[in-house]
Amino acid sequence: MSTQTQTQTEPETEAIILQTRTSQSQTSTPTPPQDQPPKWLYPKILSAGLSFFVAGVNDGSLGSLIPYIIRSYNINTNTIAILYGTTFSGWFIAALTNSTICQHLDFGSILCIGAALQVLAHTLRSWFAPFPLYAVTFFLASLGQAYNDTHANTFVSELRGAAHRWLGFIHAMYMAGCLVGPFVATGVASANAQSRWNLFYIFPLGLGVVNFALVGLSFYDRVAVLSRKKKVVQGGARVNGQSSCQGNQGDTIYAWSLAVESILLFFLGAAITAGGWMVEYLVNVRNGDVKNMGYVPAGFYGGAFLGRLVLAEPTHRLGERRMIFIYAVLCVGLQLVFWLVPNIITEAVAVSLLGFFSGPFFATGIFVGSKIFRPEIRSSAIAFVFVLGQIGGSIFPAITGIIAARVGVKVLQPILVGLLGAAGASWLLLPKNAEVHRE
Repeated sequence: MSTQTQTQTEPETEAIILQTRTSQSQTSTPTPPQDQPPKWLYPKILSAGLSFFVAGVNDGSLGSLIPYIIRSYNINTNTIAILYGTTFSGWFIAALTNSTICQHLDFGSILCIGAALQVLAHTLRSWFAPFPLYAVTFFLASLGQAYNDTHANTFVSELRGAAHRWLGFIHAMYMAGCLVGPFVATGVASANAQSRWNLFYIFPLGLGVVNFALVGLSFYDRVAVLSRKKKVVQGGARVNGQSSCQGNQGDTIYAWSLAVESILLFFLGAAITAGGWMVEYLVNVRNGDVKNMGYVPAGFYGGAFLGRLVLAEPTHRLGERRMIFIYAVLCVGLQLVFWLVPNIITEAVAVSLLGFFSGPFFATGIFVGSKIFRPEIRSSAIAFVFVLGQIGGSIFPAITGIIAARVGVKVLQPILVGLLGAAGASWLLLPKNAEVHRE
């Protein structure tokens, strides 16, 4: 009897031993640590910051140059809208091609392509090109920014522990570029009686070359064509045969992503519309001197630069949803001062404060968005949201220019009030769930 019991338990014992050994062999397989920082972390962050600085110089300088462009090419504000239209087309093409290019090229390769396109754009701009070619350079520059800045932004948003601080840094670098751009552009454009404003583009050209070199050096380990195996891993919107978003959860994530896209769309629309048309408004409506008014956007961008550095931490600690809505109310109030008080000094101060309180909008939107999407789709989703947000910075300035050609540039003010109000209201669509607003 005991012999029979022993023979029955021996296979069971062997099965348990085999199962234990199998589980040990599976758990002993080394896995890469999830919290290990990337190689050359700080040079990569510095490269991301420089990429945003170059983009800021490009975007921030246009408003100061518009009065000179109008007079040099003998065009009106309706034609200026073409520049924003070609900028829109660059971001739109990037939105359509981003996911495909990510399946074939590694991260560093895409960054290098974006940096190279910006160098090409500024090279063509540095000589007084015919207006059609000058307009095409805005397509090249925006496409380059889309590939360069979008993926640099995604890289920083996925850093563990202090992503909100580093996002605040690189987006502050964008505003630093927007701050420097008007000073250099106005200085070059007003240096001679016969303006040679096109020589300003030698400055962003030099920066673009440095940006290209730094991207290539710091992300050299990611400059490659993806193998077939990596394509499957990166393109995996499905895990274990299941969709990454299913049922009500997928609907909720979709609704939240729309809220983030709306925030970025309206905010960038307001910021770039203000920076682009502010000088023309002050010259034509407030009768300001074009040589002095070219510096006013620097106050807006300088305020935004400080806001992105100073307000990033308190916004994170006190709750993004609450704080950004408070900032939005303040921004609408300051915009009303800019609109209703016909004093250039008062308007310059209001614009600077407007920039300060609107500073955290974009980086905070990206940070919150990075918490909404599941890890397997986060990289491509954040890139897509970033690009769609940038499209707002092209559409609304173009619309403003078209309307201004018919009724005057005074239309700038109600458009800005509406965009800032819409950006603030979009924050209310985000959930109150604290997990979405914390690392």
